[in-house]
Amino acid sequence: MAVIRSSDIGNYLYCRRAWWYKKQGVASENQAEMATGTELHRQHGRKVLASTLARTAGLILLALALILFVAYCTAQIL
Repeated sequence: MAVIRSSDIGNYLYCRRAWWYKKQGVASENQAEMATGTELHRQHGRKVLASTLARTAGLILLALALILFVAYCTAQIL
């Protein structure tokens, strides 16, 4: 018995004919477009990762600045 994956269900709901062709082993005719789409997704993934790292670095720097500010204010009071 074949395993049904969620991607299979999504492919079937999007285009039943494309799903059937894939199950029959027929290769897609738009390989260049698919390769372009894959590269665009890869680039987008890199941008998302870079923005996540930048945000994390920003939050760490903000926390460090707040700690230093509190230490400075405490030193001024004492």
